[in-house]
Amino acid sequence: MTTTTLTAERADLLETLAAHRHFLRYTVRGLTDEQVRQRPTASELTLGGLIKHVAHQEAGWVRFVLEGPEAIATPTDAAGFETWADEFRMLPGETLEGLLDHYAEVAARTDELVRTLPDLDASHPLPEAPWFEPGAVRSARRVFLHIVAETAQHAGHADILRESLDGQKTMG
Repeated sequence: MTTTTLTAERADLLETLAAHRHFLRYTVRGLTDEQVRQRPTASELTLGGLIKHVAHQEAGWVRFVLEGPEAIATPTDAAGFETWADEFRMLPGETLEGLLDHYAEVAARTDELVRTLPDLDASHPLPEAPWFEPGAVRSARRVFLHIVAETAQHAGHADILRESLDGQKTMG
């Protein structure tokens, strides 16, 4: 096991990740599989789908930090876009408990990497995709900040879905 001194920067990243993950998980507290599959707004988003998507994206970005741009699958055809869309859906046989367990595993792996990665400045070029500037690179630090932003954004989406579903609010 590699050890790294937990700097203030790394501690801040871990604390912020934990806070936003908590907000996201809190939105599904006490709900059934059936409830987290529902679309309570005009959006196609569901609570279960958001948990699944955030875990998938976080895991993918961690692979990017460890392996480089080959680790990020960019959809380029109908099958790829269908696979990407399934990331937002609870498929038959998937349960909220299973999604939350998987998310906890992904989070633990990310947290361990934040603690032990030798250099947060280590970077890789981003893969070619219409949403990335050609030739752009991302450091591990930027990736971890992106994971924070993605988690926070989707926790907000989840809060709206939960409030629409049964009036429960994460905050306030």
